[in-house]
Amino acid sequence: MSRFNERTIKRTSPAPVPDSNPADTRADTPAAPQADARARSGRPTLALTSAATAVALMTYTAPVVTLPDTVAALHTPLSAQAWLLNGTPLGLAALLLVAGSLADDYGRRRIFVAGTLALGLTTALGGLTTSTWAFTLARVAQGAASAAILASSLGLLVAAFPSPRGRLHATGVWGAFVSGGIALGPLVAGAMPSWRVAYAVLGAAALLVAAVSTRTLTESRSPRGGRPDIAGAVTFGLALVSLVAALTLGRDGWLRAPVALLLAATVVLLGAFTLIERRFAPTPMIDLALFRTPRFLVSSLSGLVTGLTVIGLFSYLPALLQQLLRMSAMETAWLFLLWSGLSFTVALQAKRLAGRVSPRWQLAAGFLLHAAGALTMLGALDAGSWPRLLPGLVLGGAGSGLLNAALPLQAVESVPAARAAMGSGAQQTFRYIGSCAGVALTIALATSSGGGLAHGADVAMAVSAGVAVLGAAGVVALRERA
Repeated sequence: MSRFNERTIKRTSPAPVPDSNPADTRADTPAAPQADARARSGRPTLALTSAATAVALMTYTAPVVTLPDTVAALHTPLSAQAWLLNGTPLGLAALLLVAGSLADDYGRRRIFVAGTLALGLTTALGGLTTSTWAFTLARVAQGAASAAILASSLGLLVAAFPSPRGRLHATGVWGAFVSGGIALGPLVAGAMPSWRVAYAVLGAAALLVAAVSTRTLTESRSPRGGRPDIAGAVTFGLALVSLVAALTLGRDGWLRAPVALLLAATVVLLGAFTLIERRFAPTPMIDLALFRTPRFLVSSLSGLVTGLTVIGLFSYLPALLQQLLRMSAMETAWLFLLWSGLSFTVALQAKRLAGRVSPRWQLAAGFLLHAAGALTMLGALDAGSWPRLLPGLVLGGAGSGLLNAALPLQAVESVPAARAAMGSGAQQTFRYIGSCAGVALTIALATSSGGGLAHGADVAMAVSAGVAVLGAAGVVALRERA
C-alpha cells in the first residue's frame, strides 16, 4: 500500500469513535472463540443481504425476457425501448454513492431495511402501470431502492465479518448471489403467466426480506459528525440523470441539440459536484483523493467496464434471441441460465483463488473471458443457430463469475474499513453508469446497422469484446505503487 494511501486511511477513518459493530481490519484468528462466535452471528446478516441482493438483481433482469411483451402491452415505440431497460440502472447510478455514504453515517441496517421495503412497493406498483413513462418511472424507483440495498449490504458484511478470512468468504458468497439473482430473474419472469404477475411475485419477495430484516439485523455505522452532503447528492444525482438521458437519446442522433445540451449539463454538474466535495462539504460523500490510489482506480474502472460490456450486451441479447430466433420467453430464459448459472457457480468457487490470484488479476481474466465469449458468438444469430451460442455463453459465464467474485472484494479493500458502504457505492455507481451506456450502445449498434438486426448484433458483440480487452489492459496497468 502506498504512503499516500496510508495517509488517506488515517485522515478518513474516525478513530476516536469506534464502529458500533467494529469493522476495522484485525489479525485473522479463526481459532479464537470470539472470532467463531462473531462468524456465527454474521450468518443471518450474510443470508439476508444475499437474499435481498438476489431479489434486487432479479428485478433488474426481469425485463430481459419480458421486454417484447412489455413493449406490446405499453405500446412502446422503438426509440423508447432503451428506457425500459435503463430505468433501473439510472436509479442505481444516481443514488448508489449517496446511499453508501448515508449508510456509513446514519446506519447500514436502517438504509438496508428502507431500501428493501421500497423495492417491494415500487416493484409491485411497476406491474400495475399502463404507460411507458409510468413503467420507466417505476423502474427508476426500483433502481433507487436497489441502490440502498447494494450499497449498505457490503457495509453490513464488513461489520459482521471483521477478519480477513471471514470477509473473503462473505464477499464471495454475496458476489455469487449477484450472479444468482441475474440467473433467476429471467427464469422466474419467463415462468409467470405475465410480466405483471412476475413483478407482483418479486415485490412480495422483497417485502418478506424487509420484514425479517427488521427483527434480525444489528445496526452498525461509522459516524463522522456533521450534516448530510445534500448539495453533493443533488448535483451528483442530476449529473448522472443528464448523462444517462444523453446516452439513451443519442441512438437517434448524437448531433441533436437535446443530446448536446444534456452532455453539457453533465459536465457542468460534475464540475459543481467536484467543487462542493473539495471546498464546501464538511462531510463529503466521497474523498476525491481516493482517485489517486491504484486500488480505488482499479475498482472504479472495473465497475465501469463490467457495465459497458457484460451488462450492456447480456441485457439486450435475450430480446435479440426472441426476435431473430423466434424463441419464447421461457426458452430464452433457459438458454440465458447457462450463462448466468455458470456465473453463479464460478463466483461461489472463486474464493478458492484467495492467496493465489489477486482480485486485480481475477478481474483481468474475467474481462478476457467475456471478450472471448462475445467473439465466439459472432455469426450465430445470422445463421439462426442457438447451439452455436453455447461455447460463447460458457466462456462469458465463467468471466462474469470471476468479475462478480472479485468486484465486491476489490471495492471494500480499496477504501478504509469504516467507509466500506461508500466504497461499494462508488464502484457500483460506475458499474451502472457503464450499464446505462452499454445498453444504449448495444441497442444503437444492433438496430442501426444497414446490414440488418443480426449483422448489428455481431457489431455490438465485437465492440463489447474490444472494450473488455481494453478494460483488462487497464486493470493490469494500474499496479499498486510501493
